[in-house]
Amino acid sequence: MTTSLSNGRQADTERHRRRGLEAIAAAVDHGSPLTASAIARAASVDRTFLYRHRDLLETLHTAASRPATAPGAGPAVTNTSLQADLANARAARLAARVQQLEKHLSQHLGNQAWRESGLGSPAGIEELQRTITQLEQRAVDLTAALEERGAELEAAREANRQLTRALNQRK
Repeated sequence: MTTSLSNGRQADTERHRRRGLEAIAAAVDHGSPLTASAIARAASVDRTFLYRHRDLLETLHTAASRPATAPGAGPAVTNTSLQADLANARAARLAARVQQLEKHLSQHLGNQAWRESGLGSPAGIEELQRTITQLEQRAVDLTAALEERGAELEAAREANRQLTRALNQRK
């Protein structure tokens, strides 16, 4: 009796293994997720079955690390490529942050050196910048007023010419 139980159990295990391999192959063909949970669900086996059979788990991991081979699928996306993209994105974000902090530190140290040098303070520079801005605005306002006066003068000259012509034509 133990032999028939043992034979039945082996046959059941082989069916589960075959379904697991078929589920892995189908997932590769269809581009489905290659995770232990997804394959166990597709094969109608318990996830622990895959973990107990290391060769099935190794087949799954190997399939997951290979690029997709679907024709016309474009660039292959694998876990390794996604991890590399994530690492590159993190490195770029950290590099940008380091650059921002270096700029802030440089400005802070420059201001500190300026104050300690006795040449002046950044507050004096800010006051000069405000004065420059005010003077530039005043220059723009005066230029606009000058152009307006020039237009009024030209209109007055034209009116004077017309009046002179009218008087000369009467005589």
